Formats: sequence, structure tokens, C-alpha cells
Amino acid sequence: MNGIQCKLARVALGWGVLDLAKTAGVSTQTITRLEKGEQLRSSTLENIQRVLEDAGIEFIPENGGGVGVRFKRRI
Repeated sequence: MNGIQCKLARVALGWGVLDLAKTAGVSTQTITRLEKGEQLRSSTLENIQRVLEDAGIEFIPENGGGVGVRFKRRI
């Protein structure tokens, strides 16, 4: 997950920076740094990604069309 994907996921869920920060147990500055493209510790990045995935987001890797996010398919 990169900063753009984080922001796309957050907005898709209708979450503000504060919502994601509280859910992930990090500061709002951490979310802001991530979304600006700054490096975070891998454990922090993994935690934020897990929170977003648990909320229903799927991260799309670079596949010729660029990275992105989408809602997980409901079965």
C-alpha cells in the first residue's frame, strides 16, 4: 500500500484522517505523513493496511494500469 492508495481507501470508506488514525491506533500525523508519501515503519504500514482491509478495502497492485483500491467482493 502506498500513500495514494491509503487516501483513496480512506475516502472510499467515508473516513477522515482522525477516523483512520483512531481505528489504527496511530496519530493523525502518521496518516498525514503516509499520504504525503513519507516512509513509515513496515509494522505501522502493515497495521494501517490491515485496518483498511478489515473495513472492506482491497488493494490493487501495479498491473499495467496503475495501483488502486476497490471494495472487496461480497460473496
